[in-house]
Amino acid sequence: MNRAVRFHETGGPEVLRVEDVPVPVPAEGEVLIRTRALGLNRAESMFRGGEYGVDPVFPSGIGYEASGEIEAVGPGVTGFATGDAVSVVPAFMMTDYVVHGELVIAPAHAVVTHPENLSWEEAASVWMMFITAYGGVVDLAGLSAGETILIPAASSSVGLAAIQIARMIGARPVALTRTGAKRRQLLDAGADAVIATAEEDVVARVRELTDGKGVRVIFDPVGGPALARLVEAAAPDATIVLYGRLDAEPAPLDVGAVLFKRLTIRGYELFEITLDESRRHQAVDFVRRGLTSGDLTPVIDKTFPLDAVADAHRHLEAGGQVGKVVVTVPR
Repeated sequence: MNRAVRFHETGGPEVLRVEDVPVPVPAEGEVLIRTRALGLNRAESMFRGGEYGVDPVFPSGIGYEASGEIEAVGPGVTGFATGDAVSVVPAFMMTDYVVHGELVIAPAHAVVTHPENLSWEEAASVWMMFITAYGGVVDLAGLSAGETILIPAASSSVGLAAIQIARMIGARPVALTRTGAKRRQLLDAGADAVIATAEEDVVARVRELTDGKGVRVIFDPVGGPALARLVEAAAPDATIVLYGRLDAEPAPLDVGAVLFKRLTIRGYELFEITLDESRRHQAVDFVRRGLTSGDLTPVIDKTFPLDAVADAHRHLEAGGQVGKVVVTVPR
């Protein structure tokens, strides 16, 4: 048998179970992976809670990210062999594939070899956060060397990835976090400056840091009332990329500021990149180069064993982490 993370109803972390399921057989264009580590994301938390926009079909599996070894390949699959060390790019819906389990099926287009310098835990944590950040910051907003980028919720895995990507291309990342408790960690992670939004005047600090010019790129997963301050802090012709709504409260919008500053406010999701073959390859190549050179390094907050997957979800949702939450799978 094979153990997999499943749930039979939407709800909190307590609905998750590690259950025995049959060993799957890869079909055309698929591979079977014996996992070693599983990466957790807000997407899984929302999917489990029925808030993701795609309804689970019960009993439902879960999971976008995993690393491990190829156990078998299906018909028509080339470029992979049994025993290859691989990791999974989120390039599918969780209603089609799920990879949080011991033996899992993934579409071959979503499976990549990762740099050998990565541990299993690191390999399971790179693709969601770095491709999400790459897509919003580089592909859409076109951040370039010398520019300043504002990164709310900067201690999240994607926020940390955005900091590293900004530094990799020679830009200046300014991290936003609610209080000063994570200031030192964010500076150590590469932020050029840190603004504690509950303790400082965000707009005044941005003007101070940019000689009154404001920022051209803002990469925001929060939304809500704080969006008004981001609009005010934006430079003329700025792009605000919204990739989440951690704050579900309505977002006030100064239409005059958007109009006369000529702002672009752009909703964005990872799958714009990963479901487009050309853009996915460009993103994977960019991230792999950064991982190989050491410019990009996954930050892992805490690991949990597979049987404690519900505790891992609780830790993720508590919001105190800096970096990625990872579940390890015993051999």
